[in-house]
Amino acid sequence: MGEQRENSAWVRRFHPVPESGVRLVCMPHAGGSAPFYFPMSQALSPAVDVLCLQYPGRQDRRLDPAIENIPDYADAIVAELKPWLDVPTAFFGHSMGAVLAYEVALRLERDGHSGPIALFASGRRAPSRYREENVHRRDDDGIVKEMQLLSGTDSRILGNEEILRMVLPAIRSDYTAIETYRSEEGAAVRAPITVLTGDNDPRTSMEEAEAWRAHTTGDFDIHVFPGGHFFLANHSEKIIEIVSKKINAVGSQQY
Repeated sequence: MGEQRENSAWVRRFHPVPESGVRLVCMPHAGGSAPFYFPMSQALSPAVDVLCLQYPGRQDRRLDPAIENIPDYADAIVAELKPWLDVPTAFFGHSMGAVLAYEVALRLERDGHSGPIALFASGRRAPSRYREENVHRRDDDGIVKEMQLLSGTDSRILGNEEILRMVLPAIRSDYTAIETYRSEEGAAVRAPITVLTGDNDPRTSMEEAEAWRAHTTGDFDIHVFPGGHFFLANHSEKIIEIVSKKINAVGSQQY
């Protein structure tokens, strides 16, 4: 079934392993794209079949209408992923991707489909923790300033106005989606949640990261790394180890 979905607009499979007994779906941050997870896909192959999501409005999908709210994002991802749930599947999301992973898991579990066997929430406060943020209302310079603060965009891209004009609409749409998001009160997934966070992330405090515990009825654990919002760029080896061990531990279970 997976091989038939190879060229999906949403799914990028950089290292296909159709014979693998487990999958990992990776969901990027606001303004992010599928290649962000290429190193993780490479590192986990051939043990894990990794799917990296490509959101509309960027790179080869830059002409596709961007999505400006989390519910529509999650609904679209659910529809795309259903054919891939023929083997145990885990979710990994960073920043906005962590919220999407959680909302997609909720939808799958409630609809009677196989939810994720594990959910990795990286670089994002718990869905129930809100801050008043308005990056999506800023002018282009204001959005660029936020990107620089979080150190999530290559400086070469920041210095190229032509590329910026192409990616800023998608980034603004993503910020609109995540900054206007409000989770359902009391909602929780059955999948175990593993939180990954930086100890100097300006957008997630330790209390906000720990609050993910209330969003699962399964196991919960948290790993704290030195660094800011994109701490994972400097700790890829350890993060791959955490992901691999967790997937191996729960790979034979269904939630």
